[in-house]
Amino acid sequence: MMYMKEVILTADKLTESEAKRMSKNLIGELAPDFTVKDDEGNVFDSKSLDGSWRILFFYAKNGSPTCKRGCLTFKEQYDLFVSAGCQVVGIGEGTSESHAKFKKEIGGLPFPLLADSEREVAGKYLVPVHLGMFPAKSSFLIGPDNRIHHVYDWLFRPRRHVAQILKSLSSVTGGSN
Repeated sequence: MMYMKEVILTADKLTESEAKRMSKNLIGELAPDFTVKDDEGNVFDSKSLDGSWRILFFYAKNGSPTCKRGCLTFKEQYDLFVSAGCQVVGIGEGTSESHAKFKKEIGGLPFPLLADSEREVAGKYLVPVHLGMFPAKSSFLIGPDNRIHHVYDWLFRPRRHVAQILKSLSSVTGGSN
């Protein structure tokens, strides 16, 4: 069994391939609980999603081209997630205020953006920082049993990333997405 505290403390100092292996080690584990503020300034408790499928996607920075495209791709495919009974939640390093501004700039999103300005939640999920300065973009498919079923890492190609998640979601829920 992994010692989570040790893993969290070292995740930011690993190579990309080491970090990917570590986040993949979370498959089958209970999803870490967390409480943060959302883009409207409300307290968001991850336990509020227990009992449902959800995708928790981490993105690096509000407004960066790849992260913007990632959020918009989740928006474009949102109805497919909902039809599969899956909630979508984005989480980034900004503040509630910066997330609200970003959300407005891109025409709104049908899902919350959560503020993880100190990377506490990212640390719990072993989301690394590449080269010590570029936060990784990772997604976690979490089941109604509150266990992590799939982990995805994406630096570029958010459309392919979302398509992979939908394919996995379809296979685990027995859907036809």
